[in-house]
Amino acid sequence: MHTIWKGSISFGLVNIPIKLHAATEDRDVKLRNLHRDCHTPIKYEKVCPSCQVEIKQEEMVKGYEISKGKFVVIGQDELAALREEIEDKSVEIVDFIKIEEIDPIYFDKSYFLSPNEGGKKAYSLLRSALRESNKTGLAKISIRSKEQLAVIRVFKEAILMETIHFPDEVRKVEDVPNVTSESSISKKELDTALLLIDQLTTVFDPEKYHDEYRSKLLDLIHSKESGATVVTSKETATTNVTDLMAALQASIDSTKPKRKKRTTKKATKVQ
Repeated sequence: MHTIWKGSISFGLVNIPIKLHAATEDRDVKLRNLHRDCHTPIKYEKVCPSCQVEIKQEEMVKGYEISKGKFVVIGQDELAALREEIEDKSVEIVDFIKIEEIDPIYFDKSYFLSPNEGGKKAYSLLRSALRESNKTGLAKISIRSKEQLAVIRVFKEAILMETIHFPDEVRKVEDVPNVTSESSISKKELDTALLLIDQLTTVFDPEKYHDEYRSKLLDLIHSKESGATVVTSKETATTNVTDLMAALQASIDSTKPKRKKRTTKKATKVQ
C-alpha cells in the first residue's frame, strides 16, 4: 500500500512514528475526450485570453479575487513560508470524544495509519487504549498545505484517521430553500411509513452494494473491445404513483416476502 505521508501521532508525552495510507480509492471509469473525426485525445492548453499566448507553468502566479477582475497576487515564496509554519509532520491529539457526537456531515476522507520504524509498541498501546475506553481521538493535522481536523479511531486491526470539516465549512441548514419544520402528514401516513422502514431494516453488509453504472459501463467497454454485440435489457416497468398513501402501500407490498401457493387435492370418494 502506497505511503502518502510520514510523521507522528502525539497524545500527552507519547509520540508514535507513523505512515499514512489512503483508505479508499476512486474506482470511477475514466473516459477521455477524443476528436470525433480522428479519435485523437483532445489537448487542453493554458492560454491567457488577454495576450492570446500559451502560458508555461513557471509563468503563473496565484491570486485571490477580491472583486470582479481584481486580484491579490500571492507569490510562491510566500506560500512556501506559510506551508513551513504549519507542516510540522505531526498529528496532535488534542481531545478524546465519543464518535457518536460527530454528525456524518463533517466526515471527509479516510486514511489508514501504520507504525513506522520503532513505533509498533506505542501504536499497539494507542489502539488498545482507544478500544478499551471506547473513545475517539480528535486531532489536528496538515496535509498538502491544508490544516484539518481529524478523528483517530480503531478500524478492525488498524488505526484509522478520518479528516473532518471545520464548522465554517459546513453550510447552514437554514440556507436550504423550501425546508420547513411544519408538517401536515397524518398519523396514518406516518404509521405506514414506519411500517415500510421496519420491513426494509436489515444488518448493514457493505458487500451487498455495488456500483451498477460502473459495472454496466465496463461491460460495454469490454463488449466493444471484443467486437461483441451489445444487448440492452429491458428495465422493469415502474408505476407512476402520485398519492402518498398509495406509494407507501405499494412499497410495503413490494417488500413483503412472496408466499408459495398451496395446491389442494380433492378427496377421492371411496365407493
